[in-house]
Amino acid sequence: MWAATDGAVWVAAIIGAVWLRLDFSVEPDMLRGAVLAAVAAVLLQTVVGYAIGPYAVGHTRGSFEEVVDLGVTVSVVGAGLLIWVMLTSPYAVPRGVPVMAGAVALLLMYALRFVWRTARTRPQRRRRIAAVAAGASDGVAATRRVVVFGAGEAGRRLLRSVAHDGSGTLVPVALLDDDRSKSRLRIEGVRVRGNRHSLTAVAQKHHADTLVIALPNADSSLLRDLAARADAAGLQVLSLPPMSQIVNGRPTAHDLRDLDVADLLGRRPVQLDSRVIAEQLAGRRVLVTGAGGSIGSELCRQIARFGPERLYMLDRDESGLQATQMSIAGHGLLDSDELVLADIRDERALTEVFERTRPDVVFHAAALKHLPLLEAHPLEAWKSNVVGTLNVLTAAAAVGVSTFVNISTDKAANPSCVLGYSKRVAERVTSHFAGTHPGTWVSVRFGNVLGSRGSVVHAFTAQIERGGPVTVTHPDVRRFFMLIPEACQLVLEAAAIGSDGDVMVLEMGEQVRILEVAETLIRMSGRTDVEIAFTGLRPGEKIAEELFSDHEAATLTDNALIRAVTVAPLDTDAVRRYAPTSHRSAHSRLRRQSGVDPTVPDALSLHPSLLPVGAGPAPSRPGLSLVRSGATAVPQGTGPVV
Repeated sequence: MWAATDGAVWVAAIIGAVWLRLDFSVEPDMLRGAVLAAVAAVLLQTVVGYAIGPYAVGHTRGSFEEVVDLGVTVSVVGAGLLIWVMLTSPYAVPRGVPVMAGAVALLLMYALRFVWRTARTRPQRRRRIAAVAAGASDGVAATRRVVVFGAGEAGRRLLRSVAHDGSGTLVPVALLDDDRSKSRLRIEGVRVRGNRHSLTAVAQKHHADTLVIALPNADSSLLRDLAARADAAGLQVLSLPPMSQIVNGRPTAHDLRDLDVADLLGRRPVQLDSRVIAEQLAGRRVLVTGAGGSIGSELCRQIARFGPERLYMLDRDESGLQATQMSIAGHGLLDSDELVLADIRDERALTEVFERTRPDVVFHAAALKHLPLLEAHPLEAWKSNVVGTLNVLTAAAAVGVSTFVNISTDKAANPSCVLGYSKRVAERVTSHFAGTHPGTWVSVRFGNVLGSRGSVVHAFTAQIERGGPVTVTHPDVRRFFMLIPEACQLVLEAAAIGSDGDVMVLEMGEQVRILEVAETLIRMSGRTDVEIAFTGLRPGEKIAEELFSDHEAATLTDNALIRAVTVAPLDTDAVRRYAPTSHRSAHSRLRRQSGVDPTVPDALSLHPSLLPVGAGPAPSRPGLSLVRSGATAVPQGTGPVV
């Protein structure tokens, strides 16, 4: 049908072009030439169209692909006519006719297809909207009237997918976009009606019940803002996942899903230089400590993608190692010599492991990380986070490791707790090895990771499932959040671009209020009876975290999401010379060797378990009233604390 239609268009275009070219007066001889040229054009259009043009494949009518193929076909036909006219004498038609007729024919073919497409899609959309208004849904149980936020490329593709999905459950009724240049845009018959501030009014006017966020690369702050506005407007929220999770990078309606806490707290676009990372890891022997933990296991999965010669996974947790092997190899047989069961506190065992495996690159992720427990047991922090790190560093240096990456924390920037002190000492010891051994020795500092074992999200979720209350330390406490895959990807690049002795600090966006995390999880759970209780800051906790201390000058790197600072090295003899034997002596030793100004008070870090016998009670932490009206206060020191 379309081949015949395009042939008719060529006939009309050529006769019309001749008529115009000859000032509306066509002699019989010239008319015969025009008819001959029209017949030639029809034949050429059909042959070329079936060979390389739009008739060779089943294009969606009016699609970009069809437009391109049609343009190529008409250009070939027009060029053929022009050559024929130029070579004939006397010429059958004026020499300008092929050019003029080709342009007119192409415009008419485009116009016919767009009219056809509009005629097919608009009535279908009107029928679906009418069905929704009448309580039906074209046989579908739950059709939604949606406002789409995002009129960019993802929004365009999404609307086209919805328009051509006859069995779909989404009916777009309006578009929103913060870009003022798109204020008059119309896509698939749907107009841009405003920006994010217009959401409530637009949703009410068009009786929408759902907000679709068509921004696969949106950062978490924008998603939180849109989710809050949608909640105020009574809208359910659907969103496109990050581009890395979309097949072929072409979003469709089938990619839409409910927002989750990772979207609202940790999502951010990560630009990686895969070439640099591959050069660092491909074909080399890599060892990861703490491979059974949240960060270590994800590092192993990321590293495996770059084709290392061997990937050794070390941990003292056999169940954790089995889970990591399952995620990489697809089985948990624990039969590979790449799985290493060892404790980083055991210096002799580590020496034997490194002599056997002789890695080129080491990622040291093994550590104790729970702040309240380490505040009560500083000696354990000393043994694992300081002595354990020193053992790994020493074993790595003995076999000539070329790159060593120590995983640190934002709590080491300006430490006020045992966890921060111990990780700061580990950074300083790593810096010392940079100055005394060949190779590259760096630390990477970042904050909380969503989904890690014992994270705030897991604790809050468990409390919500139990019916509450959800316990928050303070209404203003804020923390940095990252997704585990994003953090590990940046760790790999930091390892590749870091300079010897640097501490690489990952950019984590803005800090998020923990109260907002709790409220988000409660809202997403659908429960309205869960209360929030404030329990007061625990020893060593800050209201907000820091990425740099006052005396650290951050410098830029090749990746905008990674900055670098330097820390003063700490001689390993100073660490080994004195081994604390009590929690109190370990606390004092950690604080002093971390480099904290000794004149700064440390009242918050003085845990009750460290007080001498008879010294009296620990400094009190006043309880705070609950946020939600009608709730009953949780007494100080009772209930789970997050």
